[in-house]
Amino acid sequence: MSKADFYEVLGVPKNASDEDIKKAYRKAAMKYHPDRNQDNPQAEVKFKEIKEAYEILSDSNKRAAYDQYGHAGVDPNMRGGAGADGFGGFADAFGDIFGDIFGQSRRGGGGRQVYAGADLNYGMEITLEEAAAGKNAEIRIPSWDECATCHGSGAKAGTSAKTCDTCHGQGVVQMRQGFFSVQQTCPHCRGTGKIIPDPCTDCRGQGKIKSHKTLEVKIPAGIDDGMRIRSTGNGEPSPNGGPPGDLYIEVRVKKHDIFERDGDDLHCEVPISFTAAALGGEIEVPTLGGKAVIDIPDGTQTGKQFRLRGKGIKGLRGSYPGDLYCHVAVETPVKLTEHQRKLLKELDESLKKGGGKHTPSGDTWRDKLKAFFGA
Repeated sequence: MSKADFYEVLGVPKNASDEDIKKAYRKAAMKYHPDRNQDNPQAEVKFKEIKEAYEILSDSNKRAAYDQYGHAGVDPNMRGGAGADGFGGFADAFGDIFGDIFGQSRRGGGGRQVYAGADLNYGMEITLEEAAAGKNAEIRIPSWDECATCHGSGAKAGTSAKTCDTCHGQGVVQMRQGFFSVQQTCPHCRGTGKIIPDPCTDCRGQGKIKSHKTLEVKIPAGIDDGMRIRSTGNGEPSPNGGPPGDLYIEVRVKKHDIFERDGDDLHCEVPISFTAAALGGEIEVPTLGGKAVIDIPDGTQTGKQFRLRGKGIKGLRGSYPGDLYCHVAVETPVKLTEHQRKLLKELDESLKKGGGKHTPSGDTWRDKLKAFFGA
């Protein structure tokens, strides 16, 4: 089955700007996010398709490869090969394309491949209140400092690195068989193009010492559980002079004692006494902004829902806050005294003698039972 065109997936023209692509992705991702489409199994498939399209079109190198070669230019499973007799240039082009996917970001001096550093993932847990209001947070992440002993060379004092004899400094080796050519990272120098005969004992030839640094991260107001924040360039460093990777901060929202979030809306259960439900009155309910008052009509039943407009959360893409839905739960009294039991029995007898429908759901249920049994 052929894959859909990435531009069509995001609904943008092929000359769309980076900003247009980002806006289209945000709109489509919000629409098909699995958390918002729990009853639609196809939504997750669509969401993954949208995410894949954005990952390609938001990267200038991958987008250029896609524009030139289509899906074959960015999908390793569709990778083609080429050999001698004039096909070497085509193989080299594909080598660059797939090198980018697997960490090879560009060619350095002398044609040597350089690799982007690996991405880092960081999990952050925040409260619902922090998710609604946003916050600035400090996180401690790994960092790498230049080795003070070898000053970044990776070699022991008095020695130096040598050009790799296997790849001749290219960082990659190419194996040919007939018309096919496969290019891979040099197994001896691991893509650096150099061999260190006597590595520095402090950094073990890496030229860098692992440490930690504190990074300030801005959590935007309205962020939802599972969303990620990208911090460019704060991932691992490149092993051979390429760009560093990125840091992805995945946000997890703690379970709240009162509220449950559904998109931009909030839900909470409000227990009330059976006398308040029967007689009605005003009750106080919590909101993220403080207390609010709800007018309970007499005869309120369990499950009755009250909507407070604008008392939910303003999402990342929303223009207005969502609503708060309060679900009433009528409580039955427990541990009654003998006097209280007597009063309730008197009330029950009074209701029966007074006529009328004092238990609307119960009366309806009894009518259904009579019809079921043919009474």
